[in-house]
Amino acid sequence: MKHLIDCAMKREKSDLVIKNARIFNVFTGKLEEGDIAVADGRVVGIGRGYEAVREYDAAGRIAIPGLIDAHIHIESSMLSPEAWALLAVPRGTTGVVADPHEIVNVCGVAGAEYIKEAFSRLSCEGQCPLDVFLQLPSCVPATPFETSGAVLDSRETEHEIGRDLFFGLGEMMNFPAVLAGDEEVLRKIEATHVRNKPVDGHAPGVSGDGFNAYRCAGVVTDHESLSAQECREKVARGMYIQIRCGSSANNIADAKDAIDGYNFRRYLLCTDDKNAKDLAARGHLDDALRRLVASGLAPEYAVAMATLNVAECYGLSDMGAIAPRYYADIALIDDMENFRVSAVFKRGVLVAENGKARFEANSRYLPAAVKSTVKVKPVKAADFKIVAKGGRLRAMEVAPHGLYTSETFLPAPAGELEVKGTEYCKLAVVERHRATGNIGLGLVKGYGLRGGAIGISVAHDSHNLVILGDSDEAMARVVGLLEGAGGGMALVSEAEEDVFALDIAGLMSSAEASEVIARTGEITEKARKMGVKECYEPFMTLAFLSLAVIPKLKLLDTGLFDLEKFSFVPLEEV
Repeated sequence: MKHLIDCAMKREKSDLVIKNARIFNVFTGKLEEGDIAVADGRVVGIGRGYEAVREYDAAGRIAIPGLIDAHIHIESSMLSPEAWALLAVPRGTTGVVADPHEIVNVCGVAGAEYIKEAFSRLSCEGQCPLDVFLQLPSCVPATPFETSGAVLDSRETEHEIGRDLFFGLGEMMNFPAVLAGDEEVLRKIEATHVRNKPVDGHAPGVSGDGFNAYRCAGVVTDHESLSAQECREKVARGMYIQIRCGSSANNIADAKDAIDGYNFRRYLLCTDDKNAKDLAARGHLDDALRRLVASGLAPEYAVAMATLNVAECYGLSDMGAIAPRYYADIALIDDMENFRVSAVFKRGVLVAENGKARFEANSRYLPAAVKSTVKVKPVKAADFKIVAKGGRLRAMEVAPHGLYTSETFLPAPAGELEVKGTEYCKLAVVERHRATGNIGLGLVKGYGLRGGAIGISVAHDSHNLVILGDSDEAMARVVGLLEGAGGGMALVSEAEEDVFALDIAGLMSSAEASEVIARTGEITEKARKMGVKECYEPFMTLAFLSLAVIPKLKLLDTGLFDLEKFSFVPLEEV
Protein backbone atom coordinates (compact mmCIF):
# COMPACT_ATOMS: atom_id res chain seq x y z
CA MET A 1 0.00 0.00 0.00
CA LYS A 2 2.79 2.43 0.87
CA HIS A 3 4.45 1.81 -2.48
CA LEU A 4 1.19 2.56 -4.29
CA ILE A 5 0.77 5.76 -2.30
CA ASP A 6 4.37 6.84 -2.94
CA CYS A 7 3.92 6.28 -6.69
CA ALA A 8 0.62 8.16 -6.64
CA MET A 9 2.34 11.05 -4.86
CA LYS A 10 5.20 10.88 -7.41
CA ARG A 11 7.74 10.21 -4.69
CA GLU A 12 8.67 7.01 -6.48
CA LYS A 13 8.71 5.95 -10.10
CA SER A 14 5.78 3.92 -11.32
CA ASP A 15 6.29 0.71 -13.26
CA LEU A 16 4.45 1.99 -16.33
CA VAL A 17 2.94 5.19 -17.64
CA ILE A 18 0.49 5.06 -20.54
CA LYS A 19 0.89 8.55 -21.95
CA ASN A 20 -1.34 10.73 -24.09
CA ALA A 21 -4.55 8.76 -23.62
CA ARG A 22 -8.16 9.79 -23.68
CA ILE A 23 -9.47 7.89 -20.68
CA PHE A 24 -13.06 6.75 -20.53
CA ASN A 25 -14.39 7.15 -17.00
CA VAL A 26 -17.07 4.51 -16.40
CA PHE A 27 -18.25 6.35 -13.29
CA THR A 28 -19.06 9.59 -15.10
CA GLY A 29 -19.44 8.48 -18.71
CA LYS A 30 -16.94 11.15 -19.74
CA LEU A 31 -13.58 11.19 -21.52
CA GLU A 32 -10.63 12.89 -19.87
CA GLU A 33 -7.17 13.44 -21.31
CA GLY A 34 -4.09 12.43 -19.39
CA ASP A 35 -1.57 9.76 -18.51
CA ILE A 36 -2.24 6.55 -16.60
CA ALA A 37 0.35 5.59 -13.98
CA VAL A 38 0.61 1.92 -12.99
CA ALA A 39 2.48 0.24 -10.11
CA ASP A 40 2.31 -3.33 -8.89
CA GLY A 41 -0.32 -4.07 -11.52
CA ARG A 42 -2.70 -1.37 -10.30
CA VAL A 43 -3.58 2.10 -11.47
CA VAL A 44 -2.09 4.62 -9.05
CA GLY A 45 -3.01 7.85 -10.74
CA ILE A 46 -4.42 9.70 -13.72
CA GLY A 47 -2.95 13.06 -14.70
CA ARG A 48 0.43 14.37 -15.79
CA GLY A 49 4.03 14.37 -14.64
CA TYR A 50 4.46 10.71 -13.68
CA GLU A 51 7.86 9.10 -14.06
CA ALA A 52 8.05 5.41 -14.76
CA VAL A 53 10.40 2.59 -15.64
CA ARG A 54 8.47 2.08 -18.89
CA GLU A 55 6.34 4.34 -21.03
CA TYR A 56 3.73 3.52 -23.65
CA ASP A 57 2.39 6.19 -25.98
CA ALA A 58 -1.36 5.84 -26.48
CA ALA A 59 -1.14 8.50 -29.20
CA GLY A 60 -4.56 9.92 -28.40
CA ARG A 61 -6.38 6.59 -28.39
CA ILE A 62 -9.20 5.93 -25.96
CA ALA A 63 -8.41 3.84 -22.90
CA ILE A 64 -11.28 1.71 -21.65
CA PRO A 65 -11.26 -0.92 -18.91
CA GLY A 66 -10.44 -4.46 -19.99
CA LEU A 67 -13.60 -6.24 -21.16
CA ILE A 68 -15.23 -8.95 -19.01
CA ASP A 69 -17.55 -11.57 -20.51
CA ALA A 70 -20.36 -12.12 -18.00
CA HIS A 71 -21.27 -15.62 -19.20
CA ILE A 72 -19.47 -17.92 -21.61
CA HIS A 73 -19.01 -21.58 -22.46
CA ILE A 74 -15.46 -21.78 -23.82
CA GLU A 75 -16.19 -25.26 -25.19
CA SER A 76 -18.65 -23.87 -27.73
CA SER A 77 -15.74 -22.38 -29.70
CA MET A 78 -14.37 -25.91 -30.26
CA LEU A 79 -10.99 -24.40 -29.38
CA SER A 80 -8.64 -25.33 -26.56
CA PRO A 81 -8.48 -22.69 -23.82
CA GLU A 82 -5.05 -21.65 -25.07
CA ALA A 83 -6.21 -21.19 -28.68
CA TRP A 84 -9.30 -19.33 -27.48
CA ALA A 85 -7.22 -16.88 -25.47
CA LEU A 86 -4.98 -16.17 -28.47
CA LEU A 87 -8.06 -14.92 -30.34
CA ALA A 88 -9.99 -13.20 -27.53
CA VAL A 89 -7.35 -11.31 -25.55
CA PRO A 90 -6.17 -9.19 -28.52
CA ARG A 91 -9.82 -8.11 -28.87
CA GLY A 92 -9.68 -6.44 -25.46
CA THR A 93 -10.97 -9.28 -23.27
CA THR A 94 -9.18 -9.52 -19.94
CA GLY A 95 -11.70 -11.53 -17.91
CA VAL A 96 -14.44 -14.15 -18.32
CA VAL A 97 -17.07 -15.68 -16.08
CA ALA A 98 -16.97 -19.17 -17.57
CA ASP A 99 -19.46 -21.98 -17.05
CA PRO A 100 -17.80 -25.25 -18.17
CA HIS A 101 -20.98 -27.31 -18.03
CA GLU A 102 -20.31 -28.84 -21.45
CA ILE A 103 -17.04 -30.49 -20.49
CA VAL A 104 -18.18 -31.25 -16.94
CA ASN A 105 -21.14 -33.17 -18.35
CA VAL A 106 -18.57 -35.33 -20.13
CA CYS A 107 -15.64 -35.52 -17.73
CA GLY A 108 -17.00 -34.43 -14.37
CA VAL A 109 -15.15 -31.86 -12.26
CA ALA A 110 -11.90 -32.97 -13.92
CA GLY A 111 -13.13 -31.11 -16.99
CA ALA A 112 -13.39 -27.86 -15.06
CA GLU A 113 -9.96 -28.42 -13.54
CA TYR A 114 -8.59 -28.84 -17.06
CA ILE A 115 -10.10 -25.55 -18.26
CA LYS A 116 -8.69 -23.62 -15.31
CA GLU A 117 -5.23 -25.18 -15.50
CA ALA A 118 -4.93 -24.69 -19.26
CA PHE A 119 -5.68 -20.98 -18.93
CA SER A 120 -3.41 -20.57 -15.92
CA ARG A 121 -0.39 -21.82 -17.88
CA LEU A 122 -0.55 -18.85 -20.24
CA SER A 123 2.00 -16.18 -19.40
CA CYS A 124 3.32 -12.88 -20.71
CA GLU A 125 6.27 -11.50 -18.74
CA GLY A 126 5.10 -13.64 -15.83
CA GLN A 127 1.52 -12.33 -16.02
CA CYS A 128 -1.46 -14.50 -16.99
CA PRO A 129 -3.26 -12.47 -19.69
CA LEU A 130 -6.77 -13.46 -18.63
CA ASP A 131 -8.78 -13.79 -15.42
CA VAL A 132 -11.04 -16.85 -15.51
CA PHE A 133 -13.84 -16.97 -12.94
CA LEU A 134 -15.06 -20.54 -13.16
CA GLN A 135 -18.64 -21.44 -12.26
CA LEU A 136 -19.54 -24.89 -10.94
CA PRO A 137 -22.17 -26.29 -13.32
CA SER A 138 -25.52 -26.61 -11.58
CA CYS A 139 -27.17 -29.08 -13.95
CA VAL A 140 -25.05 -32.16 -14.57
CA PRO A 141 -26.85 -33.74 -16.27
CA ALA A 142 -29.13 -31.02 -17.61
CA THR A 143 -32.10 -33.34 -17.05
CA PRO A 144 -32.43 -36.63 -15.18
CA PHE A 145 -33.87 -38.32 -18.27
CA GLU A 146 -30.67 -38.97 -20.25
CA THR A 147 -27.22 -40.50 -19.85
CA SER A 148 -24.34 -38.13 -19.25
CA GLY A 149 -20.69 -38.68 -18.47
CA ALA A 150 -21.04 -37.34 -14.94
CA VAL A 151 -23.54 -36.57 -12.22
CA LEU A 152 -23.10 -33.71 -9.75
CA ASP A 153 -25.71 -34.17 -7.06
CA SER A 154 -26.29 -31.80 -4.15
CA ARG A 155 -23.81 -33.60 -1.92
CA GLU A 156 -20.99 -33.27 -4.44
CA THR A 157 -22.04 -29.71 -5.21
CA GLU A 158 -21.83 -28.84 -1.50
CA HIS A 159 -18.26 -30.13 -1.49
CA GLU A 160 -17.07 -28.66 -4.79
CA ILE A 161 -18.57 -25.19 -4.37
CA GLY A 162 -16.36 -24.72 -1.33
CA ARG A 163 -13.20 -25.05 -3.40
CA ASP A 164 -11.26 -22.00 -4.52
CA LEU A 165 -11.52 -23.45 -8.04
CA PHE A 166 -15.13 -22.29 -8.30
CA PHE A 167 -16.25 -18.69 -8.21
CA GLY A 168 -19.99 -19.44 -8.08
CA LEU A 169 -22.78 -21.70 -9.31
CA GLY A 170 -23.39 -21.90 -13.06
CA GLU A 171 -26.67 -21.13 -14.77
CA MET A 172 -29.59 -22.81 -12.99
CA MET A 173 -31.34 -24.18 -16.07
CA ASN A 174 -33.68 -26.37 -14.07
CA PHE A 175 -35.90 -23.45 -13.14
CA PRO A 176 -39.04 -25.67 -12.97
CA ALA A 177 -37.40 -27.54 -10.08
CA VAL A 178 -36.58 -24.25 -8.36
CA LEU A 179 -40.18 -23.07 -8.66
CA ALA A 180 -41.42 -26.43 -7.41
CA GLY A 181 -39.17 -26.19 -4.34
CA ASP A 182 -37.22 -29.34 -5.23
CA GLU A 183 -35.00 -29.99 -2.22
CA GLU A 184 -32.12 -31.49 -4.21
CA VAL A 185 -31.85 -28.39 -6.40
CA LEU A 186 -32.33 -25.96 -3.52
CA ARG A 187 -29.53 -27.62 -1.58
CA LYS A 188 -27.14 -26.76 -4.42
CA ILE A 189 -28.22 -23.13 -4.34
CA GLU A 190 -28.11 -22.89 -0.56
CA ALA A 191 -24.60 -24.36 -0.46
CA THR A 192 -23.52 -21.56 -2.78
CA HIS A 193 -25.19 -18.85 -0.70
CA VAL A 194 -23.55 -20.15 2.49
CA ARG A 195 -20.17 -19.48 0.87
CA ASN A 196 -21.23 -16.02 -0.34
CA LYS A 197 -20.83 -16.98 -3.97
CA PRO A 198 -23.12 -15.90 -6.84
CA VAL A 199 -25.73 -18.06 -8.58
CA ASP A 200 -26.29 -17.53 -12.30
CA GLY A 201 -29.70 -18.00 -13.89
CA HIS A 202 -31.49 -19.34 -16.95
CA ALA A 203 -35.20 -18.56 -16.96
CA PRO A 204 -36.70 -17.94 -20.42
CA GLY A 205 -40.27 -16.69 -20.27
CA VAL A 206 -40.53 -16.92 -16.48
CA SER A 207 -42.58 -14.03 -15.10
CA GLY A 208 -45.07 -13.07 -12.42
CA ASP A 209 -45.21 -15.31 -9.37
CA GLY A 210 -42.78 -17.71 -10.98
CA PHE A 211 -40.12 -15.09 -11.40
CA ASN A 212 -40.67 -13.78 -7.88
CA ALA A 213 -40.03 -17.31 -6.67
CA TYR A 214 -36.91 -17.64 -8.82
CA ARG A 215 -35.54 -14.44 -7.31
CA CYS A 216 -36.35 -15.73 -3.83
CA ALA A 217 -33.82 -18.47 -4.56
CA GLY A 218 -31.18 -15.75 -4.81
CA VAL A 219 -30.40 -16.10 -8.52
CA VAL A 220 -28.69 -12.91 -9.66
CA THR A 221 -28.42 -13.03 -13.47
CA ASP A 222 -30.29 -14.21 -16.55
CA HIS A 223 -29.27 -14.39 -20.22
CA GLU A 224 -32.47 -15.93 -21.61
CA SER A 225 -34.94 -13.05 -21.70
CA LEU A 226 -37.22 -13.25 -24.73
CA SER A 227 -38.55 -9.67 -24.97
CA ALA A 228 -38.02 -6.11 -23.83
CA GLN A 229 -40.94 -6.46 -21.43
CA GLU A 230 -39.36 -9.54 -19.88
CA CYS A 231 -36.09 -7.63 -19.45
CA ARG A 232 -37.92 -4.77 -17.76
CA GLU A 233 -39.75 -7.06 -15.37
CA LYS A 234 -36.62 -8.92 -14.37
CA VAL A 235 -34.63 -5.75 -13.80
CA ALA A 236 -37.52 -4.34 -11.74
CA ARG A 237 -37.27 -7.39 -9.49
CA GLY A 238 -33.55 -6.93 -8.88
CA MET A 239 -32.08 -9.19 -11.57
CA TYR A 240 -29.05 -8.42 -13.71
CA ILE A 241 -29.79 -9.05 -17.39
CA GLN A 242 -27.01 -10.50 -19.52
CA ILE A 243 -27.31 -9.27 -23.10
CA ARG A 244 -26.21 -12.17 -25.25
CA CYS A 245 -24.21 -11.66 -28.44
CA GLY A 246 -23.22 -15.15 -29.55
CA SER A 247 -22.84 -16.88 -32.87
CA SER A 248 -26.35 -18.29 -33.00
CA ALA A 249 -28.27 -16.45 -30.28
CA ASN A 250 -28.48 -12.69 -29.95
CA ASN A 251 -30.98 -10.74 -27.85
CA ILE A 252 -29.62 -7.23 -28.44
CA ALA A 253 -32.80 -6.14 -30.19
CA ASP A 254 -35.00 -7.40 -27.36
CA ALA A 255 -32.90 -5.91 -24.58
CA LYS A 256 -32.04 -2.55 -26.15
CA ASP A 257 -35.56 -1.20 -26.00
CA ALA A 258 -35.71 -1.92 -22.27
CA ILE A 259 -32.56 0.05 -21.41
CA ASP A 260 -32.70 3.62 -20.19
CA GLY A 261 -30.49 6.13 -18.41
CA TYR A 262 -31.55 4.85 -15.02
CA ASN A 263 -31.46 1.05 -15.37
CA PHE A 264 -28.49 0.55 -17.73
CA ARG A 265 -26.31 -0.38 -14.75
CA ARG A 266 -28.31 -3.64 -14.43
CA TYR A 267 -27.26 -4.92 -17.87
CA LEU A 268 -24.18 -7.01 -18.65
CA LEU A 269 -22.64 -8.19 -21.91
CA CYS A 270 -21.95 -11.84 -22.60
CA THR A 271 -21.35 -14.12 -25.57
CA ASP A 272 -22.60 -17.42 -24.09
CA ASP A 273 -21.67 -19.51 -27.16
CA LYS A 274 -19.37 -18.24 -29.91
CA ASN A 275 -17.66 -20.41 -32.51
CA ALA A 276 -14.06 -20.11 -33.64
CA LYS A 277 -14.83 -18.70 -37.08
CA ASP A 278 -17.00 -15.94 -35.63
CA LEU A 279 -14.44 -15.20 -32.93
CA ALA A 280 -11.64 -14.84 -35.48
CA ALA A 281 -13.64 -12.86 -38.05
CA ARG A 282 -15.89 -10.62 -35.95
CA GLY A 283 -14.25 -10.59 -32.56
CA HIS A 284 -15.39 -11.21 -29.02
CA LEU A 285 -16.91 -8.53 -26.76
CA ASP A 286 -15.63 -5.86 -29.12
CA ASP A 287 -18.10 -7.31 -31.63
CA ALA A 288 -20.89 -7.07 -29.04
CA LEU A 289 -20.00 -3.43 -28.37
CA ARG A 290 -20.09 -2.59 -32.07
CA ARG A 291 -23.49 -4.25 -32.46
CA LEU A 292 -24.95 -2.51 -29.43
CA VAL A 293 -23.80 0.92 -30.53
CA ALA A 294 -24.96 0.27 -34.11
CA SER A 295 -28.39 -0.57 -32.69
CA GLY A 296 -28.61 2.94 -31.24
CA LEU A 297 -27.41 2.41 -27.67
CA ALA A 298 -25.17 5.09 -26.21
CA PRO A 299 -21.55 3.87 -26.30
CA GLU A 300 -21.09 5.02 -22.69
CA TYR A 301 -23.77 2.58 -21.61
CA ALA A 302 -22.37 -0.21 -23.76
CA VAL A 303 -18.84 0.02 -22.33
CA ALA A 304 -20.18 0.01 -18.77
CA MET A 305 -22.09 -3.21 -19.56
CA ALA A 306 -18.86 -4.96 -20.53
CA THR A 307 -16.78 -3.62 -17.64
CA LEU A 308 -18.00 -1.97 -14.44
CA ASN A 309 -21.46 -3.54 -14.46
CA VAL A 310 -20.02 -7.06 -14.69
CA ALA A 311 -17.47 -6.36 -11.99
CA GLU A 312 -20.05 -4.94 -9.58
CA CYS A 313 -22.55 -7.71 -10.26
CA TYR A 314 -20.00 -10.37 -9.35
CA GLY A 315 -18.26 -8.49 -6.56
CA LEU A 316 -14.99 -7.98 -8.44
CA SER A 317 -14.19 -4.81 -6.56
CA ASP A 318 -10.76 -4.25 -8.13
CA MET A 319 -11.92 -4.59 -11.73
CA GLY A 320 -14.05 -2.83 -14.30
CA ALA A 321 -12.69 0.73 -14.17
CA ILE A 322 -9.59 2.82 -14.83
CA ALA A 323 -9.18 4.49 -11.47
CA PRO A 324 -6.74 4.47 -8.53
CA ARG A 325 -6.25 1.05 -6.93
CA TYR A 326 -8.17 -0.75 -9.69
CA TYR A 327 -6.20 -3.37 -11.57
CA ALA A 328 -4.55 -1.95 -14.66
CA ASP A 329 -6.59 -4.03 -17.09
CA ILE A 330 -6.84 -1.64 -20.02
CA ALA A 331 -7.69 -1.75 -23.71
CA LEU A 332 -6.75 1.03 -26.11
CA ILE A 333 -9.29 1.61 -28.88
CA ASP A 334 -9.49 3.99 -31.82
CA ASP A 335 -13.03 5.17 -31.13
CA MET A 336 -16.24 4.21 -29.35
CA GLU A 337 -18.08 3.20 -32.48
CA ASN A 338 -15.88 0.63 -34.21
CA PHE A 339 -14.01 -0.45 -31.05
CA ARG A 340 -10.88 -1.51 -32.91
CA VAL A 341 -8.45 -2.59 -30.21
CA SER A 342 -4.80 -1.59 -30.70
CA ALA A 343 -3.31 -2.64 -27.35
CA VAL A 344 -4.31 -4.66 -24.30
CA PHE A 345 -2.74 -4.44 -20.84
CA LYS A 346 -3.27 -6.98 -18.07
CA ARG A 347 -2.17 -5.82 -14.63
CA GLY A 348 -0.04 -3.27 -16.45
CA VAL A 349 1.67 -5.80 -18.72
CA LEU A 350 1.24 -5.36 -22.47
CA VAL A 351 -0.29 -8.72 -23.44
CA ALA A 352 -1.53 -7.93 -26.96
CA GLU A 353 -0.83 -5.31 -29.60
CA ASN A 354 -2.20 -4.63 -33.08
CA GLY A 355 -4.41 -7.69 -33.04
CA LYS A 356 -1.68 -10.10 -31.98
CA ALA A 357 -1.13 -11.77 -28.63
CA ARG A 358 2.26 -11.20 -27.03
CA PHE A 359 2.06 -14.54 -25.27
CA GLU A 360 2.39 -17.96 -26.85
CA ALA A 361 0.58 -21.26 -26.46
CA ASN A 362 2.74 -23.61 -28.45
CA SER A 363 2.13 -26.60 -26.21
CA ARG A 364 -1.35 -27.78 -25.24
CA TYR A 365 -2.13 -29.05 -21.78
CA LEU A 366 -4.00 -32.32 -22.35
CA PRO A 367 -4.49 -34.48 -19.27
CA ALA A 368 -5.77 -38.03 -19.64
CA ALA A 369 -9.09 -37.07 -18.06
CA VAL A 370 -10.21 -35.16 -21.18
CA LYS A 371 -8.97 -37.61 -23.80
CA SER A 372 -10.52 -40.81 -25.19
CA THR A 373 -14.00 -39.96 -23.90
CA VAL A 374 -16.05 -41.67 -26.62
CA LYS A 375 -17.01 -45.15 -25.43
CA VAL A 376 -19.65 -46.71 -27.66
CA LYS A 377 -21.10 -50.19 -27.73
CA PRO A 378 -20.52 -51.49 -31.29
CA VAL A 379 -23.35 -50.52 -33.63
CA LYS A 380 -24.58 -51.92 -36.92
CA ALA A 381 -26.95 -50.69 -39.59
CA ALA A 382 -29.84 -52.70 -38.17
CA ASP A 383 -29.66 -50.65 -34.95
CA PHE A 384 -31.09 -47.69 -36.88
CA LYS A 385 -34.02 -49.57 -38.35
CA ILE A 386 -37.48 -48.18 -37.61
CA VAL A 387 -40.38 -50.61 -37.96
CA ALA A 388 -43.87 -49.10 -38.01
CA LYS A 389 -47.02 -50.86 -36.83
CA GLY A 390 -49.30 -49.02 -39.21
CA GLY A 391 -49.96 -45.92 -37.13
CA ARG A 392 -48.39 -42.50 -37.41
CA LEU A 393 -44.79 -41.62 -36.53
CA ARG A 394 -43.77 -38.49 -34.66
CA ALA A 395 -41.24 -36.20 -36.32
CA MET A 396 -39.68 -32.94 -35.30
CA GLU A 397 -39.41 -29.85 -37.46
CA VAL A 398 -36.68 -27.42 -36.56
CA ALA A 399 -37.48 -23.71 -36.60
CA PRO A 400 -35.47 -21.99 -39.37
CA HIS A 401 -32.37 -20.26 -37.94
CA GLY A 402 -33.46 -21.42 -34.47
CA LEU A 403 -33.29 -24.14 -31.86
CA TYR A 404 -36.96 -24.70 -31.10
CA THR A 405 -38.72 -27.68 -32.65
CA SER A 406 -42.35 -28.43 -33.37
CA GLU A 407 -44.10 -31.78 -33.71
CA THR A 408 -45.55 -33.25 -36.88
CA PHE A 409 -46.77 -36.74 -37.81
CA LEU A 410 -45.96 -39.10 -40.67
CA PRO A 411 -48.58 -41.78 -41.50
CA ALA A 412 -46.67 -45.01 -42.01
CA PRO A 413 -47.78 -48.43 -43.28
CA ALA A 414 -46.81 -51.46 -41.24
CA GLY A 415 -43.23 -52.57 -41.86
CA GLU A 416 -39.76 -51.11 -42.09
CA LEU A 417 -39.68 -47.35 -42.68
CA GLU A 418 -37.76 -46.13 -45.72
CA VAL A 419 -36.90 -42.43 -45.73
CA LYS A 420 -34.80 -42.20 -48.90
CA GLY A 421 -36.46 -39.95 -51.42
CA THR A 422 -38.75 -38.36 -48.84
CA GLU A 423 -38.56 -35.09 -46.90
CA TYR A 424 -37.67 -37.03 -43.75
CA CYS A 425 -34.36 -38.13 -42.23
CA LYS A 426 -33.72 -40.51 -39.39
CA LEU A 427 -32.27 -39.04 -36.21
CA ALA A 428 -30.35 -41.09 -33.66
CA VAL A 429 -28.78 -40.25 -30.31
CA VAL A 430 -26.16 -42.84 -29.40
CA GLU A 431 -24.94 -42.98 -25.79
CA ARG A 432 -21.17 -42.49 -25.73
CA HIS A 433 -20.05 -42.23 -22.11
CA ARG A 434 -20.59 -45.70 -20.65
CA ALA A 435 -21.12 -47.92 -23.71
CA THR A 436 -24.63 -48.77 -22.51
CA GLY A 437 -25.87 -49.40 -26.04
CA ASN A 438 -28.69 -46.86 -25.62
CA ILE A 439 -29.88 -45.51 -28.97
CA GLY A 440 -32.77 -43.09 -29.19
CA LEU A 441 -34.46 -43.06 -32.60
CA GLY A 442 -36.59 -40.33 -34.16
CA LEU A 443 -37.40 -38.48 -37.35
CA VAL A 444 -36.67 -34.97 -38.62
CA LYS A 445 -38.73 -33.34 -41.34
CA GLY A 446 -37.35 -30.83 -43.81
CA TYR A 447 -33.64 -30.80 -42.90
CA GLY A 448 -32.76 -31.50 -46.52
CA LEU A 449 -29.91 -33.98 -46.14
CA ARG A 450 -29.75 -36.73 -48.76
CA GLY A 451 -27.43 -39.57 -49.71
CA GLY A 452 -25.73 -40.53 -46.45
CA ALA A 453 -25.37 -39.31 -42.90
CA ILE A 454 -23.68 -36.73 -40.70
CA GLY A 455 -22.96 -36.78 -36.98
CA ILE A 456 -21.36 -34.90 -34.12
CA SER A 457 -20.25 -35.62 -30.55
CA VAL A 458 -21.26 -32.13 -29.40
CA ALA A 459 -24.87 -32.49 -28.24
CA HIS A 460 -26.05 -30.13 -25.53
CA ASP A 461 -25.90 -30.81 -22.72
CA SER A 462 -25.08 -34.47 -22.15
CA HIS A 463 -23.05 -34.70 -25.36
CA ASN A 464 -23.95 -38.08 -26.68
CA LEU A 465 -23.52 -38.74 -30.41
CA VAL A 466 -26.21 -37.21 -32.65
CA ILE A 467 -26.52 -38.80 -36.09
CA LEU A 468 -28.78 -37.71 -38.96
CA GLY A 469 -29.19 -39.57 -42.23
CA ASP A 470 -31.26 -41.38 -44.80
CA SER A 471 -29.07 -44.52 -44.83
CA ASP A 472 -28.77 -46.92 -41.91
CA GLU A 473 -25.39 -48.12 -43.19
CA ALA A 474 -24.05 -44.56 -43.40
CA MET A 475 -25.35 -43.74 -39.91
CA ALA A 476 -23.54 -46.76 -38.45
CA ARG A 477 -20.35 -45.77 -40.26
CA VAL A 478 -20.55 -42.21 -38.89
CA VAL A 479 -20.68 -43.63 -35.37
CA GLY A 480 -17.55 -45.64 -36.12
CA LEU A 481 -15.71 -42.60 -37.44
CA LEU A 482 -16.61 -40.54 -34.36
CA GLU A 483 -15.50 -43.29 -32.01
CA GLY A 484 -12.20 -43.71 -33.84
CA ALA A 485 -11.49 -39.97 -33.73
CA GLY A 486 -12.32 -39.63 -30.03
CA GLY A 487 -15.26 -37.45 -30.99
CA GLY A 488 -15.78 -34.79 -33.57
CA MET A 489 -17.76 -34.03 -36.71
CA ALA A 490 -18.18 -36.84 -39.26
CA LEU A 491 -19.79 -37.30 -42.65
CA VAL A 492 -20.47 -40.25 -44.93
CA SER A 493 -21.86 -39.46 -48.38
CA GLU A 494 -22.17 -41.50 -51.53
CA ALA A 495 -18.85 -40.02 -52.67
CA GLU A 496 -16.65 -39.82 -49.56
CA GLU A 497 -16.07 -40.04 -45.84
CA ASP A 498 -14.66 -37.27 -43.68
CA VAL A 499 -14.11 -36.70 -39.97
CA PHE A 500 -12.70 -33.78 -38.02
CA ALA A 501 -11.52 -34.86 -34.59
CA LEU A 502 -12.53 -33.03 -31.42
CA ASP A 503 -9.98 -34.80 -29.27
CA ILE A 504 -10.66 -32.82 -26.07
CA ALA A 505 -13.70 -34.51 -24.48
CA GLY A 506 -15.27 -34.84 -27.93
CA LEU A 507 -16.02 -31.11 -27.68
CA MET A 508 -12.85 -29.18 -28.55
CA SER A 509 -9.81 -29.57 -30.73
CA SER A 510 -6.19 -29.31 -29.66
CA ALA A 511 -5.35 -27.93 -33.12
CA GLU A 512 -4.55 -24.30 -33.86
CA ALA A 513 -7.50 -21.98 -34.38
CA SER A 514 -6.74 -21.63 -38.09
CA GLU A 515 -6.98 -25.39 -38.57
CA VAL A 516 -10.19 -25.64 -36.55
CA ILE A 517 -11.78 -22.89 -38.61
CA ALA A 518 -10.64 -24.39 -41.91
CA ARG A 519 -11.59 -27.98 -41.18
CA THR A 520 -14.96 -27.24 -39.60
CA GLY A 521 -15.70 -25.04 -42.59
CA GLU A 522 -14.73 -27.77 -45.05
CA ILE A 523 -16.81 -30.52 -43.49
CA THR A 524 -19.75 -28.17 -43.03
CA GLU A 525 -19.63 -27.26 -46.71
CA LYS A 526 -19.58 -30.94 -47.64
CA ALA A 527 -22.71 -31.47 -45.55
CA ARG A 528 -24.29 -28.48 -47.21
CA LYS A 529 -23.68 -30.12 -50.59
CA MET A 530 -25.64 -33.13 -49.34
CA GLY A 531 -28.69 -30.88 -49.35
CA VAL A 532 -28.89 -29.41 -45.86
CA LYS A 533 -31.01 -26.27 -46.10
CA GLU A 534 -29.46 -22.83 -45.68
CA CYS A 535 -31.68 -22.10 -42.68
CA TYR A 536 -29.83 -24.78 -40.70
CA GLU A 537 -26.20 -24.94 -39.64
CA PRO A 538 -25.60 -28.57 -40.70
CA PHE A 539 -23.76 -29.82 -37.60
CA MET A 540 -24.42 -27.27 -34.88
CA THR A 541 -28.19 -27.38 -35.33
CA LEU A 542 -27.89 -31.11 -34.69
CA ALA A 543 -26.06 -30.35 -31.45
CA PHE A 544 -29.25 -28.86 -29.99
CA LEU A 545 -31.75 -31.52 -31.08
CA SER A 546 -31.06 -33.44 -27.88
CA LEU A 547 -31.23 -30.44 -25.53
CA ALA A 548 -34.20 -31.31 -23.37
CA VAL A 549 -34.59 -27.86 -21.82
CA ILE A 550 -35.76 -26.13 -25.03
CA PRO A 551 -39.23 -26.90 -26.49
CA LYS A 552 -40.77 -28.83 -27.95
CA LEU A 553 -39.77 -32.32 -29.09
CA LYS A 554 -36.19 -33.47 -28.43
CA LEU A 555 -34.43 -36.81 -28.78
CA LEU A 556 -32.36 -38.31 -25.96
CA ASP A 557 -30.42 -41.56 -25.85
CA THR A 558 -33.37 -42.85 -23.84
CA GLY A 559 -36.11 -41.80 -26.27
CA LEU A 560 -38.27 -38.94 -27.51
CA PHE A 561 -39.01 -36.26 -24.92
CA ASP A 562 -41.82 -33.72 -25.10
CA LEU A 563 -40.91 -30.56 -23.15
CA GLU A 564 -44.48 -29.30 -23.04
CA LYS A 565 -45.74 -32.55 -21.54
CA PHE A 566 -42.44 -32.94 -19.65
CA SER A 567 -42.48 -36.67 -20.34
CA PHE A 568 -41.33 -39.24 -22.83
CA VAL A 569 -43.57 -39.90 -25.81
CA PRO A 570 -43.52 -42.92 -28.17
CA LEU A 571 -42.15 -42.60 -31.67
CA GLU A 572 -45.33 -44.13 -33.02
CA GLU A 573 -48.93 -43.57 -32.15
CA VAL A 574 -51.07 -46.53 -33.17
